[in-house]
Amino acid sequence: MTDARTTLTPRPDSRIRLHDLATRPDRDEWIVGRFETRQFVALPRAGATALEYLRAGHTIEQAAGRLAEAEGREFDVLSFVAALMELEFVAEVDGRPVPCVPPRPATFAWIRPEHVRFALSPVFPVLFACLMVAAIATLAVRPDLLPSFHNLLWSPAGSVVLALSVTAGWSLVLVHELAHFVVARATGVHARIRLGTRLQFLVAETDISGIELAPRRHRLTAYLAGMSTNFSVAAVAVVFAAATAQATTPHRILAALAVIALLPLPFQFMVFMRTDIYFVLQDLTACRDLYGDGIAYARYFGNRLRYIIFRRSDTSEDPSLRLPSHERRAVRVYSVVLVLGTALCLAAMVTFTLPADLTLIYRAIDRLGPSHPVATNLDSVVVLLILGTLHAVWAVTWWRRHRARRP
Repeated sequence: MTDARTTLTPRPDSRIRLHDLATRPDRDEWIVGRFETRQFVALPRAGATALEYLRAGHTIEQAAGRLAEAEGREFDVLSFVAALMELEFVAEVDGRPVPCVPPRPATFAWIRPEHVRFALSPVFPVLFACLMVAAIATLAVRPDLLPSFHNLLWSPAGSVVLALSVTAGWSLVLVHELAHFVVARATGVHARIRLGTRLQFLVAETDISGIELAPRRHRLTAYLAGMSTNFSVAAVAVVFAAATAQATTPHRILAALAVIALLPLPFQFMVFMRTDIYFVLQDLTACRDLYGDGIAYARYFGNRLRYIIFRRSDTSEDPSLRLPSHERRAVRVYSVVLVLGTALCLAAMVTFTLPADLTLIYRAIDRLGPSHPVATNLDSVVVLLILGTLHAVWAVTWWRRHRARRP
């Protein structure tokens, strides 16, 4: 691809044709991107103006001249076009197609924005509020229905408890991600759902790159759609549990379902792992890359501490100084949350999660064999299959994602 592209080196008298690019003003900059490739950048006003001149059919030299007249200074539009080609924003140079990597297909590409435009209706927040009011009123009358971890242990058979938790939990994960997907697709974003890892967690995630081009209400709706779905499922489960007789299997399953729906929500507030609330926070603070800039500042600060403690040379510069003042403050605060949150999360894994999993595995293996009843053996096999599968999928997903990041 690189060799083919060198034959299309633009000249000052070249005319280019751009791919279909979407744009949106944002403070003093413009967000510009291509939905098909999920490639988006922030351009200064002059860059957005240059795009308009090029899109209108002017040569690179003509666009540079018009831009100089409008802005009162010279701009290297030729280098700007070369950068656009690297971003795969340029379709043709002097009528010759620019080769590019075929974009990855979107999930459920057959679903068009007009098919799911209803997801942006203001009716949904009203329905959500009604559900919340109904659930709160039910809990006020029936406080015994307040979700508790005891509800998860609705059966004495560990395999049955695990089977419901895994089946219902991952079904809700899919519904959660579909909520993000539907809202993003309604705005025109080519979203993709995939498996990923966040520290020790195996997660499903929806890439909604391009939502930055939507109005703020639509952006926040896309970020919060998943959590709203979890709250809605929990509310429905509580209301229906109130209508069933206590101590019955349906009642216990509904009570467990309410807890299963609520369990992922605290995870969403772990903003050091780029969760749903992280994207809300990034949007509200008007930061371009809160996570990436936070990591860069944390590394710089770590180098400074190493210099102070060990008196080693440190020539690194504060990366946050290149950011606007409002981003600089947010990034520095976030870097503290990033470091502390990651450390606490890994400590919790070593202290609680890993010992609990190892204990379950040990007990399951210990209860295998001809000296135990068939039901006990079956229960142990199910436990080993569920835990083994989850850990194996996490390991494979982690390896694939990190291998893809290698140069």
